[in-house]
Amino acid sequence: MVLLGVLCGGAFAQNSAYDRFFSDYFFRYSPTQGTSAGLHQYDSQLEDYSRKNVEAQIRDAKRLEKAFAKLPPSDDRDLVLGRLRADVLALRDIRMWEKNPDSYSSGITFSIFTIMSRKFAPEADRMRSVIAREKAIPAALEDAKANLKNPPKIYTEVALEQLPGIIGFFRKDVPAAFPGVKDSSLLAEFRQANEAAAGALEKYQEFLKNDLLPRSHGDFRLGAANYRKKLLYEEMVDTPLAELLKVGYANLRENQRAMKDAAARIDPTRDPAAVLADLMKDHPAPDELVASVSNTLSGLREFIETRHIVGIPSQVLPTVEETPPFMRALTSASMDTPGPYEKVATEAFFNVTPPEKDWPKERIEEHMQSFGRAELTTLAVHEAYPGHYVQFLWVPRAPSEAKKILGAGTNVEGWAHYCEQMMLDEGFGNGDPKLRLAQIADALLRNARYIVGVEMHTGNMTFDQGVDFFVKEGHTTRELALVETKRGTSDPTYLMYTLGKLEILKLREDYKKKQGAAFTLEGFHNEFLKQGFPPIKIVRRNLLGAEGSAL
Repeated sequence: MVLLGVLCGGAFAQNSAYDRFFSDYFFRYSPTQGTSAGLHQYDSQLEDYSRKNVEAQIRDAKRLEKAFAKLPPSDDRDLVLGRLRADVLALRDIRMWEKNPDSYSSGITFSIFTIMSRKFAPEADRMRSVIAREKAIPAALEDAKANLKNPPKIYTEVALEQLPGIIGFFRKDVPAAFPGVKDSSLLAEFRQANEAAAGALEKYQEFLKNDLLPRSHGDFRLGAANYRKKLLYEEMVDTPLAELLKVGYANLRENQRAMKDAAARIDPTRDPAAVLADLMKDHPAPDELVASVSNTLSGLREFIETRHIVGIPSQVLPTVEETPPFMRALTSASMDTPGPYEKVATEAFFNVTPPEKDWPKERIEEHMQSFGRAELTTLAVHEAYPGHYVQFLWVPRAPSEAKKILGAGTNVEGWAHYCEQMMLDEGFGNGDPKLRLAQIADALLRNARYIVGVEMHTGNMTFDQGVDFFVKEGHTTRELALVETKRGTSDPTYLMYTLGKLEILKLREDYKKKQGAAFTLEGFHNEFLKQGFPPIKIVRRNLLGAEGSAL
């Protein structure tokens, strides 16, 4: 086996402990992550979902945790320890592998998607990798059936909602992803493997509907103890939950006041919710969506460069395109950036999903309201400039292999969410209240995620109360509130957007005090992004020389 440090030329070539962590643990148990990172020796491997493998991973994680705990303190050691402890918590204590049927069907779908989405190798070679992974899918789904025990009803219901689209993905979209393959024997092998995968998914769907759903009576709540540990291990956040809730509610109220102010600047005679509803109706025509997003990008980049907001390591604009058909069941908008070790398919794609032409007019209109002209700016800032795209242009420059691969949601999503507010604060849009209202509406949605996630998983809020909270406090539609609350049952720490943004704002304030007259916004942003995307606590101690309070 080639060691990652040697393979990547880099930082861990002389450090066998880190080499073994990545080659013998991280990518061994998560080969799909290897493909995403641009390490294509993992392309033919699918995750082993068996109970035996889960138990082996727990043993390996505990063994490695003891070994790394003995190493001298460092950022990389803390990142690895956090990952190992998070894995043990997830596998041994939270045990989603016994509770969440969607993690299997969506997991194998993403494994195939990573091969399809980027042209890092000729079509025939990538098809061979798909075949290899697809051949392992029937066994993976049999492991899922054996593993699942008394899941929460909502988890099984969500999995059943997802499966028709997933089955359609395999039957229609996977074959359409390789139009250039002409080798008849290879195509025959692919059709056989793909049909077996789709058939196994259909059997899995029947199992969920007829067997698992009637016995799905489990509780989705993590409980306060596991919630605290999850935040600590994944995000290095040790703030007590009661204090986190105070911070979350304070920011919610601040944004609610800001929403009223922005709406009043547009039309002081109307309710803010009505002003926002009208704002969403102002959107481009479906066939103008790509051009509208492209036009927004150029203006954002020019503003960033003129105002010296942040360094942009590449002059190449991301390519804005309609989401490819085989991706449309999975995303409405996304930024597809290359992994830190991708050497061939280095382009980045900003995908936006248009409505289908055969949809009814009402559904088309509902879909396009998520692409209101003011909302497009917030979306483009978050996904591209200076959000995810710019951040991941910096990641290959991170100072170690660990910082190129391991990170935290509070950093990634916190940075993108922070940028939404920061760009308007710095003058983008010349104070247009419509842009501000759209930005605040997105902030309120993230505020609601923050509070609902904590409250539901610590037993202080029911699912229905979570839905009501999104509607009343987050100013969402009930349909969106239902979707967001469902997400919160299996994504408990989706407070990461707001929490990360607040941590970055506090870090910026503290760094400004330290730098004094030498402080520049661009300098702060560049120093932040140089770190990779670790928990903000690691960034704080590198920028400030001490940890201090992150909130």
